Amino acid sequence: QVRLVESGGDLVQAGGSLRLSCVASGDTGCIAAMGWYRQTPGRERDLVAHTTNGENTYYGDFVKGRFTISRDIAKNMVYLQMDSLQPEDTAVYYCNARRTASPHCSGYVDDYWGQGTQVTVSS
Repeated sequence: QVRLVESGGDLVQAGGSLRLSCVASGDTGCIAAMGWYRQTPGRERDLVAHTTNGENTYYGDFVKGRFTISRDIAKNMVYLQMDSLQPEDTAVYYCNARRTASPHCSGYVDDYWGQGTQVTVSS
């Protein structure tokens, strides 16, 4: 099993920046990708960004160049640098890790989630 713990969420004024961190522990050897999602009450979780080795990245349309994802595989960590934050970015941000098959990992796909960290942007 894999445990994910996020940190870095805070209250910030519009236009400010935050850096979220997530560390994975447990059976991390089969994690193929890590990313960030966000959610507000009554809404689905939306993809913010995800990456495999840190080189291949994907961002949600709403990011528009404001956020940057990075991953340190050796440290089992993934980061999200958020700049030019706006009130509509207010949400709980969740770390995600995806397990996939490999030559040394049995063939199934699974997703693991952190507990979430609150980001609040004031106007």
